[in-house]
Order: sequence, then structure tokens, then C-alpha cells
Amino acid sequence: MIRYLNGPISFKTPSYIIVEAGGVGYEVNISMYTYAKVEPLERVKIHTYLHIKEDSHTLYGFFEDVERKMFTLLISVSGIGPNTAMTIFSGMNPEEVQASILSEDTAAFNRVKGIGPKTAKRIILDLKDKVKKQFGSDITIPVGSNVSPARQEAISALIALGFNRIVVQKAVNKVLRDDPSIQGAEQIIRSALKQLS
Repeated sequence: MIRYLNGPISFKTPSYIIVEAGGVGYEVNISMYTYAKVEPLERVKIHTYLHIKEDSHTLYGFFEDVERKMFTLLISVSGIGPNTAMTIFSGMNPEEVQASILSEDTAAFNRVKGIGPKTAKRIILDLKDKVKKQFGSDITIPVGSNVSPARQEAISALIALGFNRIVVQKAVNKVLRDDPSIQGAEQIIRSALKQLS
């Protein structure tokens, strides 16, 4: 098992990077969450998971070990493969995934391409106790909900305006954290734009 790679990044795209280690270039599939972290870097220590199938060996990489741990939990759920798990992390950060599971927010997973209501329920049913056990039951569940429809609507609208998804999520999360009483996508967008401009 390749647990992590440490070396220069010779090539990067939003879906994969090539990391040089010991004279070998390793192609590592990544999520948008990890891409936002590695995009400004020239070197990286990236946590990895080697997925082995009969016809291929594929490396998946994670900037933070918490994302790797959540990835391994997600792919243990029937119907969730590595690519679907990476898609989840391209829309939510690891803490949001944990919070969505603990708050039983099926809608958050339904917004991920390829995940229907039954699969969303299965993720929550299979992983709720495991998330509590592995990460502790004191995970902060976002207020009013960080995973509410208004939040998602605001994020989608800001991304449509050309802002980076990860930057947008951080700005929106800060808006909701600073003012839990804020309601409606329009208010969230206005407040987030002040931070983004």
C-alpha cells in the first residue's frame, strides 16, 4: 500500500496531479477540494489510497488525512465507488460530508451527480455510527444549516458568476457562521460577494 507521496508536482489539473517520488512520476486522482489546496504549491505531501481492480491500479490522493479517511468510509458503502466518492468531495469538504451524515441531510448527497435518494439514505445509515466512532460525536454540525437549500442555491449562483467553488464555499460558510440568523439565498449571496470582491 502506498500511504503517501512526498515530492515535487510536475503536472496538475483539477482532476489529477503527477507527483515525482524516487525518480518515478505517480499519477494521482484528486477532488476539487484537494486541487484548491495543491494548486498554488510546487511540492506536496499527499495522502494516498491505492484502488486495485483486475484491469487497473489507480491512486487517489488527498491533501488532508481526514479526507482520505472519509473517502475509505464512503467507498465501503454499497453503490459508492471511488469516482463517486471523489465527486462528493468536489462539492463538499470533509467536515461538510461528516455533518451531512450526522444531521441525516439526504438532500446534500442528492445534489451530487450519480447519487439518488436511496443511495443517500444508505450512506447515512451505513456511516453515521462509523463517523461518530472515528471522528468523535463532537463534530460541529453547521448552523442553520450550512447544508441548507438556500446555502446550496447561493453557492451555485456564485459559481455561475465565475468564482472558484472552494473559495465560494469558504465565503458562504463564513457568512453563515458570522450571522446565523441570515436567511434566503439572496442575503447569503450579497454578504458573500462583499468578501469575494
